[in-house]
Amino acid sequence: MQDELLTIGRFARLCRLSVKQLRHYAEMGLLAPARVDVGSGYRYYAPEQARDALTIALLRDMDLPLAVIAQALAAAPAHRAQILRTERDRLAERISRDQARLQMLDRLAEGGLPGYEVTMNSEPERRLAVVRAVCTPAETGERVEECVGRLLPVLGKAGIAWKPPLWGLYPLDLAERMEIAVGAQTPQGQGTPGLEFEVLPGGPVAETVHIGSYAQLPLAYNALFAAVHESGLRPQPPVREAYLVGPAEAPQQELMTRLIIPVQESMA
Repeated sequence: MQDELLTIGRFARLCRLSVKQLRHYAEMGLLAPARVDVGSGYRYYAPEQARDALTIALLRDMDLPLAVIAQALAAAPAHRAQILRTERDRLAERISRDQARLQMLDRLAEGGLPGYEVTMNSEPERRLAVVRAVCTPAETGERVEECVGRLLPVLGKAGIAWKPPLWGLYPLDLAERMEIAVGAQTPQGQGTPGLEFEVLPGGPVAETVHIGSYAQLPLAYNALFAAVHESGLRPQPPVREAYLVGPAEAPQQELMTRLIIPVQESMA
């Protein structure tokens, strides 16, 4: 049996890996040697282990977590394909976020921080029919779409008239898990199944308008929060977004979003 096995050095060369990598894979429980000599501690691998070793190296090069690789190797083919598709979707989402960051960096490199006109106004009280979701900051766009998909059918089925635009409500702090809401202004519908109702108090606000994709909203928030703090004001939750021109009405570069932060005089 030992004559059919390869030393760790020969096996590493066969798989174009390093001995250190193979030792690490063994420590992580991904690829154990076929045999370990009790006296010398030498490790031996079977030639048929090369496929798994090469697969591990390939998936690691794609930045897949070791735990996911272990699951994929242990899974049946159908389940393995599902695991890899899930990782593919996560990678695609990360690439999309990185592309949005690249666009923002290009915009900053070309003209510095964009000029947003921030104004101090008084906002009226608004009564909204809302649906809520809990998400991470990275999931916000997806959850907003889901909320819109839940909100509009309930309003339509209940025959509730609402006044555009749709509104997004967000916390001041972007926590790892946070509650968001999407709402429509309406005087009707108290007690409608599937809906909650929230009254946004009127009062002083700081606001600006962002034209462009939602991925570049951080640029507008940068200007808005800076203006609030420079004015000696305290921001109050919830942060509000009014979607004046949405994705169903215009391409990404023509979307129009009104950003509103309620403010109070600082006590300092």
